[in-house]
Amino acid sequence: MAAYAVCIDNDRVLLARYVSPKGEGSWWTLPGGKVEQSEDPFHAVIREVAEETGCSAVVERLLGIDSRVIPLAESHSGSEHQNVGIFYSVRITGGEFRPEPNGETAESVWIPITDVPTLPRSSLIDVGISLALTNPPTGHVPPVSVGGLVRH
Repeated sequence: MAAYAVCIDNDRVLLARYVSPKGEGSWWTLPGGKVEQSEDPFHAVIREVAEETGCSAVVERLLGIDSRVIPLAESHSGSEHQNVGIFYSVRITGGEFRPEPNGETAESVWIPITDVPTLPRSSLIDVGISLALTNPPTGHVPPVSVGGLVRH
């Protein structure tokens, strides 16, 4: 289970550049990550934003949930697994962007939403933006296909 922050401000989205510790390159993703044992996802997303970006944040609302099975061949964990992602609309309230200390996030930047399709990225970005812009009453959007610039 993971919690992800969708920070949209004036047609820009906050993205984090992930750098693979296994030498698989880098790509863009949303700030967020694993919910620790006994941790509330609401608190996890705020913690993850602080760890990965250096900024404080507040949750504005729950956007939705995405569930996917990531095949072994596309997994970064070394095994097939199911990822359940909880997406929140989050607002940055303070701090300054910096790389994640001793982590895998090299930088965090505001990127125009119109530029997102041209980026090498995690499908999480497409899911999060779709949830934020369409506000589906079910909190669910169709799966995002991976391939080309889009990966799990």
